[in-house]
Amino acid sequence: MLQINERQNITRLIGSWSGGKDSCLACYRALKMDYQIDFLLNLISKKYQRCCFHGIQKELIDLQAQLIGISLFQKEVSDDMHLYEKEFKEAVTNLKTRGAKGMVFGDIYLTEHKNWVERVCQELEIKAIEPLWQKTPEEVIEEFINLGFRAVVVSAKKELFNKDIIGRIVDRKFVEELKKRDICPCGENGEYHTFVIGGPIFKKGEIAITQSQVILREGFWPHWFLDIQDYKVTPQGKSSGVDIKKLHRYSWQH
Repeated sequence: MLQINERQNITRLIGSWSGGKDSCLACYRALKMDYQIDFLLNLISKKYQRCCFHGIQKELIDLQAQLIGISLFQKEVSDDMHLYEKEFKEAVTNLKTRGAKGMVFGDIYLTEHKNWVERVCQELEIKAIEPLWQKTPEEVIEEFINLGFRAVVVSAKKELFNKDIIGRIVDRKFVEELKKRDICPCGENGEYHTFVIGGPIFKKGEIAITQSQVILREGFWPHWFLDIQDYKVTPQGKSSGVDIKKLHRYSWQH
């Protein structure tokens, strides 16, 4: 953990942003620790124009950033995972030229990924900040819910779930169901992914999904995905809203 005087020397941070609950809570905690997050970095598939792994359209990630009030930097990446590190470094290097000194990540207990993060950040000469590290998954998900964040399940492994899980709100009932099945409550191993639609850092409004479709994608392994087609922006904490938006569709069939 960085000391206060060390934090003061890191004036501009990047938030590693997937659109999901863990990256969101990590950024929230960093802000509460008096860090300043000036950029959100999101990696999207060059082919599908959707967020890597979560499958969320790039426009919805941009909407999250607008509602939170932090500048978003989206980097297109190839499907070749061997190029991932190179493309990630290119994105971070770009933001370093704008003054970024460190980066916030949402790792919880996967040592292999944290080691990768620390090595890459050291090579880029920026600080890696891990606000959720070594908290239990139960503590992380409880904090997320207790703080009033709201997220929907947008991706889940077919081998573990049927399609009914897609679109569910992450709440205590959902968490208890996962625990009974001995599945990590945070889905840290990729069991499921989420899209945050509201909460304490969404100062300018929240997202209500008005039309969607559940689809099955093969990819690295068979996954259910939520294909969000329409949404509306509502005042924070409200269920009604106006200005229904039609997303530009990027088909999974490309």
